Amino acid sequence: MNVPDLGAARFPSPLKRWVSESERVPATILRTADAQSDAGLLFELAGARKNLFFDPPETRAGIVTCGGLCPGLNDVIRSLFFEMHHAYGVKEVLGFRWGYQGLDPELGAEPVALTHEIVDRIHLQAGTILGTSRGPVDKTRAVENLIRRRINILFAIGGDGTQRGARAFFDEAQKRGHALSVVGIPKTIDNDIPFVAPSFGFLTAVEEATKVLQRAHIEARSVKNGIAVVKLMGRHAGFLAAEATVASQEVNFTLIPEVPFRLEGQGGFLTALERRIVERQHAVIAVAEGAGQDLLGNTGNERDASGNVRLGDIGLFLREKIEAWFNARRIPIVMRYFDPGYIVRSSPDNAEDAVLCDAFARHAAHAAMAGKTGVVIGLLHDHFIHVPIELLATQQKRLDPDSSVWSAVLAATGQPHHFE
Repeated sequence: MNVPDLGAARFPSPLKRWVSESERVPATILRTADAQSDAGLLFELAGARKNLFFDPPETRAGIVTCGGLCPGLNDVIRSLFFEMHHAYGVKEVLGFRWGYQGLDPELGAEPVALTHEIVDRIHLQAGTILGTSRGPVDKTRAVENLIRRRINILFAIGGDGTQRGARAFFDEAQKRGHALSVVGIPKTIDNDIPFVAPSFGFLTAVEEATKVLQRAHIEARSVKNGIAVVKLMGRHAGFLAAEATVASQEVNFTLIPEVPFRLEGQGGFLTALERRIVERQHAVIAVAEGAGQDLLGNTGNERDASGNVRLGDIGLFLREKIEAWFNARRIPIVMRYFDPGYIVRSSPDNAEDAVLCDAFARHAAHAAMAGKTGVVIGLLHDHFIHVPIELLATQQKRLDPDSSVWSAVLAATGQPHHFE
């Protein structure tokens, strides 16, 4: 699968190691013995190219961070600046403030010209020095602003909504005849962007969520009939809740969007929880924020500024239902409720994620300088790849209930495969 490019690459790269344009990475590497030879989707291997589309001394790049916070954002900004400046010799890299609003001169602040002094220690800070926001902006005004500032490259750091917006900028620039390379760096706490395994920040999020689950376990065990409910991020995918469960080994029930559950009845969740309390006198519940939305009557019609479905609060809903259930049965419980979402996503990244952030940033710089555009940097089978932004709109990444990940959750918690 080839990605769009801006034209012939005519300038020799200052780098000494390159990858070939013909190298490909298959989307799927496992097959049955009698499978056909067709490999399915084949992605361009990411990496430095021998020739560049942009002449480095004449190139000007911009960076924007969008959506919610995520561990490692500042690492990505710093590594982008260093790769563009040191490796390629690009003289100016601008940081646009407050997400996509910063691209619209009627909404945003003046961009920051990044320097060594500005990025010197930002990798030690959580959050993003550029600020962030949600929601679209007027693409016409945004692209006019980019053209006026002679921006050749735009790095968009954000989730699937951010990448859809980036595609709109690329299309608008193309209509105006402006050679704009738009390269996305995928960001999500939920780890739910297709062809990215894992996204940066996810490993830190698992580590931080695990700490919360361990403390919830201490709270629950320290009182008779203690129940701790921990709501974790995961709008449509339960990867964070699942992997933190396995990492902590202290969770008794994990609820995720991919596995619907029933509350009441003989095989329902509340019956299983009651049995656990009677037998063991404590329980820890990890619930992804997108789990059980059908129980809240969520139709999915309401949207936030980024176009995401507004979720009902499953954590508070569960807390109320649990308390009502045990009150009706005259079983005294002590409830502890944890909602650490903002704490997890505003944490500084760990060493593994720092390395991952650096790699995503450098591969994004390579793609942009070679003239690739309308592309997101992916990670499959330990290889970085080029993923066309438009492909993300047709794919979903969800936790497979038949996968080894969910099997590990069931083994760690002892819960049934379904509550029904």
